[in-house]
Amino acid sequence: MSQSLTPKQNIIQILKFTFFSASAGLIQVLSFTFFKEVLQFDYSISYFTALVLSVLWNFTFNRRFTFQSAKSVPVAMLLVALFYVVFTPLSTWAGNELTLLNWNEYLVLGLTMISNLVLEYLYSRFVIYKNSMNTIKNAK
Repeated sequence: MSQSLTPKQNIIQILKFTFFSASAGLIQVLSFTFFKEVLQFDYSISYFTALVLSVLWNFTFNRRFTFQSAKSVPVAMLLVALFYVVFTPLSTWAGNELTLLNWNEYLVLGLTMISNLVLEYLYSRFVIYKNSMNTIKNAK
C-alpha cells in the first residue's frame, strides 16, 4: 500500500519533482542541442543520449530529495530502467514519426519531455517509492 501524504506534502513533493525534472530537462535540451547541432547526430541518437544523461541526473536528485528514500539504489535504478525500457522506444518511435511529418524537432522534444515528467512522477510515486518514501532519515 502506498504511503499517505497530507495534501501539503503531496504539493511539496510534486513541486520538488517538477523542479528537479526541470533541471534534468535543461540538461536534456542542452545536450540534445549539442548532439544535434554541433555533432550533427540524427534525432534518435541525439534524443537517446540526452535522455540517458537527464535520467541519471533526475534519478539521483529525486530519490534523495523528493522521495527521500532509503530504498536500495540498484533496486530503484532497476525499476527506473524498466520504466525507460517501455518509454524510450515508444517516445523515440513517436518522435521519429512526428519529425518525418516535418514537426519541429524541438517541439517534439518538448512534448516528449512533458509526457515523461507526468508519467515518470506517477511511476516513481506509486511504483518505485510507494513504500519507501521518507525513509532516508530512518536509515541514518
